[in-house]
Amino acid sequence: MNELERRLLQIENELVRRKESDHLAKYNAGRKKHKKQLAFHRCRKRNRWVFGGNRTGKTECGAVECVYMARGIHPYRKNKKDVFGWVVSLSAQVQRDVAQKKLLYYIRPDWIEDIVMLSGRKDAPEYGVIDQIRIRNVFGGISVIGFRTCDQGREKFQGSSLDFVWFDEEPPKEIYEECRMRVLDRKGDLFGTMTPLKGLTFIYEEIYLNTSGSEEVWYEFMDWSDNPFLDRKETALLERTLSAEQLESRKSGKFRSGTGLVYPEFDENVNVIDPFDVPAEWQDTISIDPGLNNPLSAHWYAVDYDNRIYVIAEHYEAGRDVAYHAAKIREISAKLGWKTDAKGRVRALIDSAAEQRTLAAMKSVSELFYEHGILTDARVNKDMFSGIQRVKGLLAPVSGEPRLYIFRTCVNMIRELKSYWWGEGDRPVKRDDHAMDELRYYAMSKPENKPPVTVSETAKAKEKLIRKRKLSRYEGVYH
Repeated sequence: MNELERRLLQIENELVRRKESDHLAKYNAGRKKHKKQLAFHRCRKRNRWVFGGNRTGKTECGAVECVYMARGIHPYRKNKKDVFGWVVSLSAQVQRDVAQKKLLYYIRPDWIEDIVMLSGRKDAPEYGVIDQIRIRNVFGGISVIGFRTCDQGREKFQGSSLDFVWFDEEPPKEIYEECRMRVLDRKGDLFGTMTPLKGLTFIYEEIYLNTSGSEEVWYEFMDWSDNPFLDRKETALLERTLSAEQLESRKSGKFRSGTGLVYPEFDENVNVIDPFDVPAEWQDTISIDPGLNNPLSAHWYAVDYDNRIYVIAEHYEAGRDVAYHAAKIREISAKLGWKTDAKGRVRALIDSAAEQRTLAAMKSVSELFYEHGILTDARVNKDMFSGIQRVKGLLAPVSGEPRLYIFRTCVNMIRELKSYWWGEGDRPVKRDDHAMDELRYYAMSKPENKPPVTVSETAKAKEKLIRKRKLSRYEGVYH
């Protein structure tokens, strides 16, 4: 073998070695694809979280996202050079065994410009604890992935200006808040991958319920069934060894309180749909749970010819008087083209307590609404157990499709459905339940809408809208 042949063979062997070690190129590139991983990467929002059970593929998301950004090769975002980001783990041992291990798996050795170790040798970084990995960026710069651990305390998270932070598992709130400040000036990203094992923590409030109403928050749940690379026989065997409570967190990544959700049947991917123009003949009524200091909750309900219920609009506000709420209800009704009587008044169901007068008030809430153009009907069935069972049946019937769909714009009803927990004595916790009360009043009214003799063209298009709703949610990002 002459020198040229020997050199060509060396090059061929090196190319084969690089191809075999390029795990990033193989990520979701085969026939099998993890659709929820792809949804995470495609999402353009700046505060993204994956809540997943064990072995669902959630950690892969975080590791690959870091490498995409550091290398400047993100397939769905604008790339840049000299990226600086952090990976935040609970402890140094967890860092080494989980996040660090995943990153090294996806970073090709020839991409690494240098590794700074906290302990161990840089020629065997997988056995030590890394401080920084300096990565060659395709635009010619050097990107840095730094590592931090929550047990270092908040002070270790101060000072830096970052393009991204990846939380591998849930951090303490003070560290999360500090990292938010670190990405502020660069308009950077926060993303987290975690199994919710700590109950209803600040992440439950901040991300899952999105109580602040941030437009940059996005989340996804990952179940074992979402990971196409898991052996189904093995997961079935494991399922039989876990309790129902363990399955919710370990398999599905669901949040849990000590008692459980009132409406576990509610599936945001199924029961929440994008708004569409509702035919006038579907309009049914408004349901109100009145409040002054507490929020007043009002929702507009429509019913199609198959008795499917649609919650299409909401008014939800606290600290206002009846005149203000009535004006808002009339305003929203006008925008919807909502039906009125001959005098231009709208009708609504209302809590029967609205009929009561007190020593401090000469008129009841119902009478005050009447004076402001809202005809309220307080003859509602308030039986809590029956009402809850009725709503459960609408959300997820024993057979067939759900009969209750909520427009994505009804954010407060969606939030309450996700956070309505059982308390003691077989009764829900009496907190943040205003929409839940008036939903129950409406459900107990047994709505029914008979089709006219001649069905309109809009009604005929209804089935097309339902079919459209069933299309894969991974064609776009919804949360």
